[in-house]
Amino acid sequence: YVDMRRYLVLMESNFSPEVQNVMRNWETNSNPWGLGFATRGDWAKGLPVKTLAEDSQVEYLYYVGCAGSFDERAKKISSALVTLLNEAGVSFGILGAEEKCCGETARRLGNEYLFQSMATELVEVISSYGVKKIITACPHGYNCLKNEYPQFGAHWEVYHHSEFLATLLKEGQLQPQQGMDKNLVFHDSCYLGRYNDLYEEPRTVLNSILGLKFSEMDRSRNKAFCCGAGGGRMWMEETLGDQKINDARTGQALELEPDIIGVCCPFCTTMFEDGLKTCDMDEKVKVYDIAEILAQTVTSAKE
Repeated sequence: YVDMRRYLVLMESNFSPEVQNVMRNWETNSNPWGLGFATRGDWAKGLPVKTLAEDSQVEYLYYVGCAGSFDERAKKISSALVTLLNEAGVSFGILGAEEKCCGETARRLGNEYLFQSMATELVEVISSYGVKKIITACPHGYNCLKNEYPQFGAHWEVYHHSEFLATLLKEGQLQPQQGMDKNLVFHDSCYLGRYNDLYEEPRTVLNSILGLKFSEMDRSRNKAFCCGAGGGRMWMEETLGDQKINDARTGQALELEPDIIGVCCPFCTTMFEDGLKTCDMDEKVKVYDIAEILAQTVTSAKE
């Protein structure tokens, strides 16, 4: 399927007009919104986090990704993860304005040339600091950096934040003390679950929180239903069928009457929040990344 897209895009110049601007934005500013690349690290202003240019001796690179750097909603996830990493005493830093898009979505949309250009740039930047270990909160970036970047000579230890947080909890570096009396349903992201078999790790994080009532949708784990954002669909409108994919998945979650829909992906966050707005449930039900949920229980205990 991806090979077919490559042929259509690179040989036939046949692709959706909706993604033309997105691809142009990647080419000029290395992010799908076309926002100035120099502002990529602005989300971290005022937070206790350094760039690798300021301190290259850290143990982990936190690869933030495009959504976590530029999307206002996803920035909150980035901030929550910084809080947790600092709480656990993890030695980490970010690339800031030097960070580039991983190119995952460009590859899925068929623009292999653009993907390889972005991947080559990012590998060069990360390698210049001698990075060996990477943490990221985006399953798309996680899958790309871990499983596809070895094609470009990059062999890093890459951790999705769900598995990293689960390890910190097991080792006692994070200790939730504040309970949360809420009903939660969890959504398995495609690139986290089916692509990388990370099912238990996010559940370990959620089950560490006292009082949180955890429910599973019928379509969960390896049978989970996509949120609708993957494969570049995040940047295109649905034109087939009588219901959008994210609306269908939101409906499946609402059947369990949750207070919270828990996610592990910034794309999933957007799709569920849009789905809740469509059915006028956005005031009653909230969407939170597991890092945001865990940060509430850790930081509130100290306030």
